[in-house]
Amino acid sequence: MKDVISLLPDSVANQIAAGEVVQRPASVVKELMENAIDAGATKVRVLVVDGGRTSIQVIDNGMGMSETDARLAFERHATSKIKKAEDLFALTTMGFRGEALASISAVAQVELVTRRADDELGTKVVISGSRLEEQEPVAAPIGSNFKIKNLFFNIPARRKFLKSTQTELNNIVTEFERVALVNCGVELSLSHNDTEIIALPASTFRQRICNLFGKKINSQLIEVSVKSTMINISGFVGTPESSRKKGALQYFFANGRYMRHPYFAKAISEAYAQLIPAGDSVPFFLCLDVEPERIDVNIHPTKTEIKFEDEQNIWKIISAAVRESLGRFNAMPGLDFEMGDLPELPEIPIYEGGDAAMVEAPKISYNPDYNPFKSHTSQEYIRHEMPWETLYEGLKPDVPYETGPAKPIDEEPVGASESATAVYASEVGDYQPICQYKGQYILVSVPSGLMWIHQRRAHIRVLYDEYRKQLDEKKGCTQRVLFPEQITLSVAEGLALDGIMDELAYLGFEISSLGGASYAVQGIPAGIDGLNPTSLLCDILHSVMECTSDVGEKLYDRLAIAMARQVAIVPGQILTGEEIQALVSNLFNCKMNARTPDGKSIIYVETDTEIARFFLK
Repeated sequence: MKDVISLLPDSVANQIAAGEVVQRPASVVKELMENAIDAGATKVRVLVVDGGRTSIQVIDNGMGMSETDARLAFERHATSKIKKAEDLFALTTMGFRGEALASISAVAQVELVTRRADDELGTKVVISGSRLEEQEPVAAPIGSNFKIKNLFFNIPARRKFLKSTQTELNNIVTEFERVALVNCGVELSLSHNDTEIIALPASTFRQRICNLFGKKINSQLIEVSVKSTMINISGFVGTPESSRKKGALQYFFANGRYMRHPYFAKAISEAYAQLIPAGDSVPFFLCLDVEPERIDVNIHPTKTEIKFEDEQNIWKIISAAVRESLGRFNAMPGLDFEMGDLPELPEIPIYEGGDAAMVEAPKISYNPDYNPFKSHTSQEYIRHEMPWETLYEGLKPDVPYETGPAKPIDEEPVGASESATAVYASEVGDYQPICQYKGQYILVSVPSGLMWIHQRRAHIRVLYDEYRKQLDEKKGCTQRVLFPEQITLSVAEGLALDGIMDELAYLGFEISSLGGASYAVQGIPAGIDGLNPTSLLCDILHSVMECTSDVGEKLYDRLAIAMARQVAIVPGQILTGEEIQALVSNLFNCKMNARTPDGKSIIYVETDTEIARFFLK
């Protein structure tokens, strides 16, 4: 019988490895920038064309490579970072596997020009699909110049599933920011289609944060600095006022490497538990310095997941460090003291005419026997002389109301009907809204029984259909603001906003660019009075940035859903009879009224049979 197992060619093995290492153009930018940092570069330029589809170029002034190293660098598992397995536990560089360049050259056309300081001539290497096409000596500056053209040219399926230019550029900016934040001493720049969009001089960590995300964030940063035998923590956390529902800037760096760590992020959120609304997040930029042998970065090809030796104790240190910083900046509640512990207050001199004269506090006199009900405006006067009948003439006790604030459903489950708010409305067709329950649900009498409607979800469905129609028809109703509001965004947010400017205009926003990632909101959609247009726009923007698809119908859906969620009534809001009737009527006019656009249930019906069966027990 013939043997069936064969060894894969290197080109095929490299393409398989590229599926993990090179997922999109942003992956190429990340790997090349990290290589430049490892080479000791003090200046790195990134030039991108068409969101990385056409070309990606990374130029650095690092140590460069010899003629042999320039060719060997594209071989699989060729690296200068480690020599033996034990070196994995003492890593001080960003890369170490030796897979990045081999994977990139397997799915793109690569041109490298490099020279060392001791060499008179540099080396030019051209590789396409893992095949060496050219290698020759050339004149070149010190450092390396990588140019990656036509990414995934030999894998049409992968190239087909790349997102739009705007989305790929957003991903590149995200990776650029992660590398830039932790390498503050390196001068960095990013250009797209020959236009420079980010220019960062060498600076401190705080200055780098402000250069990337705007000067406004400077006043929202609280410094964190803790040193211990296990870990050193430095960086910044945001003030409680900087919390937001979506898009909080959250960055962890371990030994100069960006990482994701939800467990440590939980430690920070718990430190803010009593300071920010539930569901909000605060920005943080924390650098963790740990001995290399105490962590393992060799977990995932992207190297964004890191395993720590003693995560529980590090969790406690992070939480305590954040709490201490909040306390030092008066963000935490003050301590309570016993009355006997209070210091004596000194007398305060008041200067009059140049001489200090001590002024005693004024004495306040009062009558301890005073009782307002013993005067002529007593209970007898209130009871007999107030014209109550005239005052309430014409009013009917048809609309009882709840005397206390509505409780969210998370705090108290649906229970006895005596705490419900009954707002009776006239019968409409085959259904009749009969009451609102705890500001959460609307009860409707229908021929089949009793219908429960989740009022917020119902409003989201109604608003979604309305905004979706505006986007389809490309027209919305705009309400001009008296004083335009200025909003400053990060580079990534500004690029995302530029990409959906037309769609926001269809919803009713009128926004103009002021340059430098600053914008003026001159008009807002009609009917959103009381909402902060800046916060509304940021929440919508971040909801869209989270979308995996960014073209056509799916972008419209994401915009309509984000807008509806922000504008819809909040849980616990008490509605009038007319508002209840209008909401129910509008919901029943929707084509798909049983569920929200994201699939959550809106309606639940208890049939007459189920109710009767219950009372037979």
